Amino acid sequence: MSQYEYFVDIMKTIIPPINYDYALNRILSFLREKLSETGLEGLVIGLSGGVDSSVTAAIAVKALGSEKVHGLILPDSRTTPREDIDDAIELAEKLNIKYHLITIDNIYDTIINTIPFYKENDIANGNVRARIRMIILYYYANVNNLLVCGTGDKSEILLGYFTKYGDGGVDMLPIGDLYKTQVRIMGKRLGLPEKIYLKPSSPRLWPGQTAENELGISYEIIDTVLYYFIDQRYDIDRINMETGIPKDLVNKIINRVFKNEHKRMTPLIPKIGGTTINNDWKMPYNAEL
Repeated sequence: MSQYEYFVDIMKTIIPPINYDYALNRILSFLREKLSETGLEGLVIGLSGGVDSSVTAAIAVKALGSEKVHGLILPDSRTTPREDIDDAIELAEKLNIKYHLITIDNIYDTIINTIPFYKENDIANGNVRARIRMIILYYYANVNNLLVCGTGDKSEILLGYFTKYGDGGVDMLPIGDLYKTQVRIMGKRLGLPEKIYLKPSSPRLWPGQTAENELGISYEIIDTVLYYFIDQRYDIDRINMETGIPKDLVNKIINRVFKNEHKRMTPLIPKIGGTTINNDWKMPYNAEL
């Protein structure tokens, strides 16, 4: 049994399999509809060489054609392995999309060296890298009349495993309703190489960073807990009973979801008037007068 087959076999016992054909078609329709509504000319995606950005790019090309999808590869040579850069370039060339490779080392150094209160802090300094990438993506989108297409998945969004106004600063999240484990299976179905769809996830914000090491839990366990808590509305006791996952681990995952709610919200506004933006009223995305 291959690593992929073993992985899929585990998933069958954890999360009821989704209809991947429906999921793919729904995302394809979503991308076509949203691009049409905005009247813009295409999408730009930050390509990391990882599974999420690769799946997102492959689906975008399938939805819109390669001429409407652009890729930016934005490594920092001190934190991004050469393997990731090569995988991102290989994917862009396979998909036949226009891409640019821009190393952000000098931009990062300029910002850090200008800050008088600089400190050695992996999270704070790593977030600078994520926000630099967001700035470049939006600049490119603005001058080329494109939407910035995010690559976050449901697991990362729920856990808050993204940088606010960094990789979380995007116009859309096409795979945002697929758990990480489901994204890996989708990558296999799309014909991506095993080295990508089984690659350990990492935002590469500091040397040696990987998502599962930082979280301290495998995505198979994380996604099981999130599925039962979010989709099935089970409480901690029932999740423990159904899965055998220890209560303290279930609690740790759920607490992270609550703790990072602020990342999933628009900026808070104190209610003063009768109708408060985002609290009481939201303009439909494609509203017309």
